[in-house]
Amino acid sequence: MWSIIITALIFLAAGAAVGFWAQKILFNKKYQENQELAQRILDEARKEATAQKKEILLQAKDEAFKQKKELEEDAREREKELKKQEQRLQEKEERLENKLEKVTQKESEVVAWENQLSRQERSFAEKEGHLQDLIDSQSKKLEEISGLTVEDARARLMQEIESKTRHDAAKMIRQIEMEAQESASKRAKEILALSIQRYAGDYVSEHTVSAVELPSEDMKGRIIGREGRNIRAIEAATGVDLIIDDTPETVVLSAYSPLRREVAKQSLERLISDGRIHPARIEDIVDKVRKELDIKLREIGEQATFDVGVHGIHPDLIRLLGHLHYRTSFSQNVMQHSIEVAFLCGIMAAELGLDQKKAKRAGLLHDLGKAVDHEVEGPHASIGADLAKKHNESKEIVHAIAAHHEDVQPTSILAVLVQAADSLSGARPGARKELLENYVNRLEELEKIASGFEGVNRSFAIQAGRELRVMVDCDQVDDDATHLMCKDIAQKIEENITYPGQIKVTVIREKRSVGYAK
Repeated sequence: MWSIIITALIFLAAGAAVGFWAQKILFNKKYQENQELAQRILDEARKEATAQKKEILLQAKDEAFKQKKELEEDAREREKELKKQEQRLQEKEERLENKLEKVTQKESEVVAWENQLSRQERSFAEKEGHLQDLIDSQSKKLEEISGLTVEDARARLMQEIESKTRHDAAKMIRQIEMEAQESASKRAKEILALSIQRYAGDYVSEHTVSAVELPSEDMKGRIIGREGRNIRAIEAATGVDLIIDDTPETVVLSAYSPLRREVAKQSLERLISDGRIHPARIEDIVDKVRKELDIKLREIGEQATFDVGVHGIHPDLIRLLGHLHYRTSFSQNVMQHSIEVAFLCGIMAAELGLDQKKAKRAGLLHDLGKAVDHEVEGPHASIGADLAKKHNESKEIVHAIAAHHEDVQPTSILAVLVQAADSLSGARPGARKELLENYVNRLEELEKIASGFEGVNRSFAIQAGRELRVMVDCDQVDDDATHLMCKDIAQKIEENITYPGQIKVTVIREKRSVGYAK
């Protein structure tokens, strides 16, 4: 039994030893194979690394060659550019050297000319002195022979020539002036007489009514209203002051604008006729009257253009023409005056062979500025010219309007025609009314103010008091003092006199010296 077990153990031990030995042999074989594989991989890696290294070196050499080539090309380009710049600088240097040579040459020529001129000047001075000596000697000889000095001979010669020619020249000048004056005066009188004769329109003096009659004294209280609310409402809606005083059955309307007075007058008359007087009714009536009056103004303006025969006027200007129906100047209705001036301008233009329609247009629009002169500062002629220019009237029409009171110097025949027609219309008997005493007093006051300044010789109020001309002593008043005096006179007139429009002050300082050019 034990022998079997021992034998088995021996066999097991021998089997294990044989297996271990076999495994060791197998392991060694695999280890050797792995070593050979690793060696082959390592050899292949070394070969591949060597190949890559060679390739990288070749690429690096190629890149370095390219960069070297580019640098060499860049260097060659820069070298060419530097050579070009050097060539240009050399050319500039050569040009500058040439210019410098020319300047030096010219400088030497100028010096030579200066020397030559100096020699010529000295020569001329010597010759001039010699000639002057000859002239002096000849003059002395002539004086000895004639017995007269040079001044006496010159004066006698001038006197003889003057005495011979003065009579003939004066006679010729007088004859020419007389012929021109007679011809111009005759022609002007013919045209003016014919114009007045052909336009023989009747004229009725009109003025804007500024008083409203009441049916009874009780109506004053109703107009005033409780605590004065009605009268305040009327004044606020119309812009007109109502004056209710002790005058029986009368209310006076006071406003600078004639159109506002007309609106207030018609509104008050309707309120009195209706009998219902309260603030709401007052506003309704005033608004209604203002709209109706606006339509009426257009109709009046259109009728005026139709009567005169002028067309194509801007609607705004037609409406302003309607305003002139409620505007007066020295009690003369400005609308009627404008129509009259238009006809007179047309007649005179026809006689002179000018454009009749243009002359009528200028005459009709000449006082357009009076429609708004209570709202816009300045003379009505300038205001009217600005309005006409704004509404695309021609330059001739605008100039004729601006120059009809000589606020602007007239430079066209049309402007002179408008001036003449305006004077004719205003000077017609009965056309305008003004107390002669007030008119004379205003002119005398203007001249008195001017004469009160030191250095004033004479003063004249002209253009119906629209212009004041002052003559000063040129020895007492210089140019600067003339300007100051003009401003002082204008300021004193503003402070002491009340007048419509504006007054032009002209200070004249004149020194005359008479001589004759032969």
